[in-house]
Amino acid sequence: MGTPEAAVPTLKRCVEGGHEIVAVWTQPDRPAGRGHKLTPSPVKEYALGHNLPVYQFAKIKTAEAEQLFSAHRTDAAIVVAYGRILPPSFLRAPRAGCINVHFSLLPKYRGAAPVNWAIVRGERETGVTTMQMDEGLDTGPIYLQRATEIGDETAAQVIDRLALLGAELLCETLERLDDLTPRVQVSDEATFAPLLRREDGRINWNQAAVEIERAVRGFQPWPNAHTEYDGRRVIIWRAHAQDEALLPPENIYAHGEIVEARGESLVVACGGGTALSIRELQPETKRRMSARDFLNGAQPRAGEKFL
Repeated sequence: MGTPEAAVPTLKRCVEGGHEIVAVWTQPDRPAGRGHKLTPSPVKEYALGHNLPVYQFAKIKTAEAEQLFSAHRTDAAIVVAYGRILPPSFLRAPRAGCINVHFSLLPKYRGAAPVNWAIVRGERETGVTTMQMDEGLDTGPIYLQRATEIGDETAAQVIDRLALLGAELLCETLERLDDLTPRVQVSDEATFAPLLRREDGRINWNQAAVEIERAVRGFQPWPNAHTEYDGRRVIIWRAHAQDEALLPPENIYAHGEIVEARGESLVVACGGGTALSIRELQPETKRRMSARDFLNGAQPRAGEKFL
């Protein structure tokens, strides 16, 4: 049971490992691209390419969906970013229940966007967890975990790594399932990773540059760290927090003020006397471009502001 590209490695690893896949459940095809053409999920594309039966229910809390799920008579259901909350009848149907591959080190970062929030909040490591699903939000007992460091990466890059790590961990979990004793999570140590909203990506220039840099990396590929210049939305794709305070104390800059705009250098004042060097950005209706190309085209000047 999965939908996005990050769920494909686990399905692929199960197929290659010789497990019998009796069914693949994924979200219905969605409109995509300029033509809004109905597009299958990456999981569906992989499944059809390997002649696996695919089921796409818009709603799963129906008698039809529940009866079909029970009729599969599976040993286990593997869930990776499926996109639906499973009702209790689903959780009870497989012999070994439903096993989730979650992209965090539970109980930290329960919720819909664990990788994004881990980066935004400055975590130095993340990982994957296999867990026995219960009726709570990522609250079930843990089978296995693997940790990995977070480098100078975007959320999309970290998710790509975790997808591969999670696929291997899931297969190890299945191999050892009869011998593993899942351990209960310590709820007092839990943190939450809520669903991302468009407004989460709005840059607050009062923050220190290092916090804004983390937002730039953490809010990709959506909602993206964005600001406004000359009345238009601008997405910041790559940026670097300068190591030292912006300028001597006698130089006072407003937060969001451009302090340097020449050559390849586009530097913006942030909170705490820090500065953010913008490397790549995308003005509304324009292509993604380097700071140099933006400076040549928009010709911003020192003293102007990003809002």
